[in-house]
Amino acid sequence: MFLHLGGDVVINQEKIVAILDYQSSLTNDNMDVFLHNIKESQQVHFVSEQGKGKSLVVTTEGYYISPISSTTLLKRSLSLDESEEN
Repeated sequence: MFLHLGGDVVINQEKIVAILDYQSSLTNDNMDVFLHNIKESQQVHFVSEQGKGKSLVVTTEGYYISPISSTTLLKRSLSLDESEEN
C-alpha cells in the first residue's frame, strides 16, 4: 500500500523505516546533528515549505519532511494495514 505524506507525495509503505515527530527531533542534540547531515546530503524531500514540517519520514530511499503530524501518518498507516487484511 501507499501512504500519502501531503501535497503530491505518496510513498510505498513497505519502504518506511520510521516516522518521527519533527519538532521534538529539533530539541535533541543527536537528532539535530542527524538532521543537519541529511539536509547537507540533499537526501531530504520537503513535502511543504521548509520550516513547516511536523514529521520526519525515514525510508530506504531517503527522508521526507511532511506537514502532516506523525500521529496522523501512523493512523493512516494502520488503517491501510487493516484494509489489506480484509
